[in-house]
Order: sequence, then C-alpha cells, then structure tokens
Amino acid sequence: MDNQYFTSDEIAVRNRAFLSGDAVKVSFFIRNGKLIMDEECYFFLMASMRKMRLNIPLSYTLEFFQSLFRTEIIEGKGIQDGIVNFLVFRNTDGITLSKSSVSYFYEIAETADVLAVQERPLELDLIKEINVNNNLLSNIRVHSPENIYGEIYAQENDLDDVILLNPNKRIARTTFGNLLFLEGNVIKIPKQTEGAYISPLMENFVTFLHKNNLADIQEHEIIAFESQKAEEILLISDEKGIFTVGKIRNKTFGNTRLKELTENWRNSFL
Repeated sequence: MDNQYFTSDEIAVRNRAFLSGDAVKVSFFIRNGKLIMDEECYFFLMASMRKMRLNIPLSYTLEFFQSLFRTEIIEGKGIQDGIVNFLVFRNTDGITLSKSSVSYFYEIAETADVLAVQERPLELDLIKEINVNNNLLSNIRVHSPENIYGEIYAQENDLDDVILLNPNKRIARTTFGNLLFLEGNVIKIPKQTEGAYISPLMENFVTFLHKNNLADIQEHEIIAFESQKAEEILLISDEKGIFTVGKIRNKTFGNTRLKELTENWRNSFL
C-alpha cells in the first residue's frame, strides 16, 4: 500500500522545511501493534531539536507521541508493523527563529517486521567526489544534499546505496544508514565523530550484543579499504530497516552470522 502521512496542521508551501530544509527527522517503530524503543526514539528527537535550536513545545512529551501514534496509526489505520518517519520543522511566526513555533509531518511505511533483515542483500560502492561532514549536525537527520546526490549516483549506476566518506577519507555512513563490519568476533562501527548517524535502532542492537557477550563491539576510524576486509556487513537504517550487504565492487560478503545475531536480537522482543 502507499505510505500514509499526517500533519499537525495544514502545510503551506511557504514553510521553512520546504524553503530552507529547516527541519529534523527521527523514526519511530511499530511492531506487532505496539511502539518499540519509543523512549530511545523520543529522547533522540528531543536531542535533535535542541541541536537545531528548535523551540520544543511543552506538549511534546513521551506520552503525547505514544498517544498520537496509537490513536492515528495503530488504532486509526490498523497498522501493525511499520516505520514512522517523523519530521519537525520551524514555522515563521516568532520574533526570532529560536522562538518560532514548530509543526510536524510524518509518514508511515508499512513493513513485514521492522526488526527482520530484508531478504535481498544490497550492492554498494564508495563515492569519492563528495563527502559528508563530521560535526555536531552530521549525526542527526537534517537536510543533506550529499544524500540526494548519493542516491541519484546509486540509481544511475545500478546500486542500492553508496558509502559516504568524511573529509579525512574515512567511512562515515551510507546515504540512509550506518554500516557494521564483522571480522571474526569483532563488529566494527564508524565513530559518530566520523560522521555516522546517531541511530536508536543500531544502538539497541549493539547494546543487546554487548550485554549478551555475542560480539565484541568496537568503534573505529575506518579507512575505505577496510570495507574489503570484512567478512560480513550489516546496514541499519532507522528510515528503511535492516539489510545485509552482499557486494562492494568486486568483493562479495556472506550474511549467515549477522543474520543469526539479528535473529537473536529480534527474538528478545517477543
């Protein structure tokens, strides 16, 4: 079915999200008719809004979002499994930008199970003509022309996604998610200071692995060549879901162990 969307008010064309990209986006997750990881997603939304100096309404409590999604999505639309991509943008009604009110728009993408690995492994490649920054705003989901350029590049070259590097030519992320590299019993993750996204979905996964001693989680500065050394690669996107990577250039990757680890994590929610 087509994605369904909701807004806090009627959206005019002349708004700062449309004109200036003055907005932040955070995903929430619905599984088996219930919100999961809602606290982590909520606090990430609050942190993202603070970084962008958005005026946080007093009504934006965890209970507000729990009620909103339960009423409009789970009960109102009968959606049992999906990803809610929630966008908050600044209005133009304040004396200053920091005092302007905010509005929201959100879209629901129905999925089979937000915690399940997608069936088809992805094909990626590195893109070198552009890079992403590694500053305070690089870790949150704000307007990024690099993502648009990378998505078009991937489409034109029959790829599923591209790996974006930071100005130091090290791996930051892809256009829509974070990469995890499995070597032996070690899972290497690019540091957030390298330009990786903050991801409640990924953080929940690696915390589960760490607490249950299922893998040695290490944050690293990863040069582009190291992507070829991995045995298996996972791509976790709050916006789109969980994928294994099957190929980068001429190197192919397995997925057996990462699928087993993600299945253990998935079963912990039952």
